[in-house]
Amino acid sequence: MTRRSTRLSAFAKIAGVALGIGLAGGLARPAEAAIVERIVAVVGERPILLSELRHRARPHLYRIAASTPNPTQQAAQESEMFRELLNRMIDERLEETAADKAHLTVSPDEVDNGIRQVAAQTKLTPKDVIAEAKRQGLTEQDYRDEIRRQVLEGKLIQLRVRGRVRVTEQDARAAYTHWLKDIAAQSPVDLKILVLQVPPGSSAQTAAARQVLAEDLTTRARAGEDFCKLVEQYSEDPTTKQTCGSRGPVPLQILFPELQQLATTLKPGETAAPLPFRDPMGNSAILIVQLASEQPKIPPYDQVKDQMMERAFVEATDRQRKLWLTELRRGVYIDVRL
Repeated sequence: MTRRSTRLSAFAKIAGVALGIGLAGGLARPAEAAIVERIVAVVGERPILLSELRHRARPHLYRIAASTPNPTQQAAQESEMFRELLNRMIDERLEETAADKAHLTVSPDEVDNGIRQVAAQTKLTPKDVIAEAKRQGLTEQDYRDEIRRQVLEGKLIQLRVRGRVRVTEQDARAAYTHWLKDIAAQSPVDLKILVLQVPPGSSAQTAAARQVLAEDLTTRARAGEDFCKLVEQYSEDPTTKQTCGSRGPVPLQILFPELQQLATTLKPGETAAPLPFRDPMGNSAILIVQLASEQPKIPPYDQVKDQMMERAFVEATDRQRKLWLTELRRGVYIDVRL
């Protein structure tokens, strides 16, 4: 048997699993027949299964649930997310094939280094980065697999794409113009948030004690006590303890509605009354929110020229990467069934 026929045979077995379950169930109990697995795309001779797509979608579903309380909007965003994610997974299959042909691999040490880089960028420890990934529904191995894919893509871009990229001063100025438009559309705000968790199943006395502490901390912040020190001492959000409770400037529209309302009513440096809060996962907390004294300011081009050159380079690289993937797709059979 040839290598191609062997792979086709393996593919047929995978496809037959889904069909076979349905047929077997149908013969035994027609009323209970159900297909528990199906193929959502085929790339060359390799299928992408629905279970794979759902597995990869978990952190995206978490973020949608956290930012979109409206069920109708949430369903629409999930549908669009699944389509985009499947398209991304198809690209990854193409990249894996290209990497095999170029004899590119990613070692465990390179994955570890990638995680350390993420930790440095987010001002966390690698352990905290893994913990945050787990909080969004990923296992440690899931997260390591994601980093491995990113490192592999970086190697492919360096090998196949970077040589096509040329950036000029005109490109940098165009990037600056786009950046200004992005800032105007996002209306970024910088909130400092001190988080007091209310553990599940807490008694009324415990909840009341947390409220009393929140009110005391609010009074101290309003009296001029250093908010950063209060966050460092009392906040129970490990991801922001070392950044004064701030995640940096973020678009107003991605904040929870309660925080959006506070952000539009507070003055720079002002601290709001304690805010009872429950996230989409059902976790309760009391938030003490202060609007940072220095809100994002738009610097002139000359001050950010180097950053704009880098931004233009990234944008040009992304365009060339998409062109390269389009070229790869032309030579491969792709069947999307989502």
